[in-house]
Amino acid sequence: MANYKPDLSYQSKFIPIDFSKQIIPETFEYALAHIVDNHLDLSGFDSWYHNDKTGAAAYSPSVMLKTFYLLILVALFQAVK
Repeated sequence: MANYKPDLSYQSKFIPIDFSKQIIPETFEYALAHIVDNHLDLSGFDSWYHNDKTGAAAYSPSVMLKTFYLLILVALFQAVK
């Protein structure tokens, strides 16, 4: 079983920003978060992590995928300008 860091993008403890309230529906960010959270099967990543008993917690694959795809989108828009 993989040991992931908790996804704190929907909290407002240390940073007073709730990600779910910041993204606007019908935008790429909203669609990306919805697809990654609800439609992708990320269970294949669990077999790669063997840190359930020892080792540091890893970032969740959903958080990493959202970050990666958003960075690609920003880079594409920068290249078009």
